[in-house]
Amino acid sequence: MAGMNTMEKKLAEYKCDTNEAICLKLVRFAEDLEDESTSFHPEYSHQLYGDDEVAFGYKGLQIQLYYSAGNLSTLFKVKYDSKVTENFDCVQPDDVEGKIREIIPAGFSCNTDDFITLLEKEANFKPFGTLLHTYKVHDDEAGEDLSYQIHKVDVSCPGFREYHKRLQTFLMWFIETASFIDVDDDRWDFFLVFEKYYKDGETLFATVGYMTVYNYYVYPDKTRPRVSQMLILPPFQGEGHGAQLLEAVHRFYCTLPKVQDITAEDPSESYVKLRDFVLVKFCQALPSFSSDKLPLGFSEDMGREAQETLKINKKHARRVYEILRLRATDMSNATKARQYRLEVKRRLFGPYKKNQRDLTKMKKCLRPEELASHISQMDTSLQHEELEKSYQDILAEYQRVIERLAQA
Repeated sequence: MAGMNTMEKKLAEYKCDTNEAICLKLVRFAEDLEDESTSFHPEYSHQLYGDDEVAFGYKGLQIQLYYSAGNLSTLFKVKYDSKVTENFDCVQPDDVEGKIREIIPAGFSCNTDDFITLLEKEANFKPFGTLLHTYKVHDDEAGEDLSYQIHKVDVSCPGFREYHKRLQTFLMWFIETASFIDVDDDRWDFFLVFEKYYKDGETLFATVGYMTVYNYYVYPDKTRPRVSQMLILPPFQGEGHGAQLLEAVHRFYCTLPKVQDITAEDPSESYVKLRDFVLVKFCQALPSFSSDKLPLGFSEDMGREAQETLKINKKHARRVYEILRLRATDMSNATKARQYRLEVKRRLFGPYKKNQRDLTKMKKCLRPEELASHISQMDTSLQHEELEKSYQDILAEYQRVIERLAQA
């Protein structure tokens, strides 16, 4: 048994955390290849390497996936200090290289010199599609404003299909439940963000992030664009690009008469925060959301104007109203704070009221022991505790949006 434990310990030395082993770069200059400060790592790798996100069979494993900043030409190399087969005949290492080859499209380089040759052609890369929006972000380190562009693209753009295959590989590392989409379906819209930069006197473009939107049919003659995937690449996160992208996409669809409203597919917590910020920015300028009307409660006019003007559905409009009303409410005033709390809790109480209606129905058809089981699950005091917690959680979310609005 002791011998087995010793063997297990030795083999355990050949386990590597794949989130640490995978090294990603967006390369602008050849010097970036040796600059560790330009590297970043995945948040997730379970889709390729299992729930434990571990690769077995190597010491000092490094999986290099380097992309040219614009066209995303790819350099793929696997390095390690030692391999388990050098010391043990009875075990085989995981096929870490094969897993990566499953997701990266053909045409990648395995040789650094070949990759540098591709890098020298980056000046030929231009953004795809139609320009929707330009904006600037101040770079404190560089002491200057950097320029960005947002483009709307469809899959018919020459070269875009191949580019998208390279771009979507990032989803596996940064979206927990990511999957690749069928680009042959012409109901997909793509929105891309690029940074304009300069190299040797030439203007180049770097990929910053993107969004995919699927246009669902709504009877009888409308569409409902649904955001499917959205990713700002890690070197650009925290700079406001997500908000710029979502605002530009909303503005685009607001110009289309056939659009009913804009939704999102299984939105993440971070996406909901971003959407709150963007929609509040839009709605605060609408007459129905004026400060004198907010204390009167959520109105049909608010829901209608948000939908007709900004393609915002009633559920999201209600959330926007609550954020704006909180901003306009003096929460140090006990009466006003109580009025606001009751207004929000009335909405939150909806699911609990449904539970009470269900209980009334159950009393008519369940045996006593079955009824007792369901009643225990609907304990009134527990419901009140959960309601209060939900309210406090939402209050904190709303406060973060208000703080960001104040800084915008």
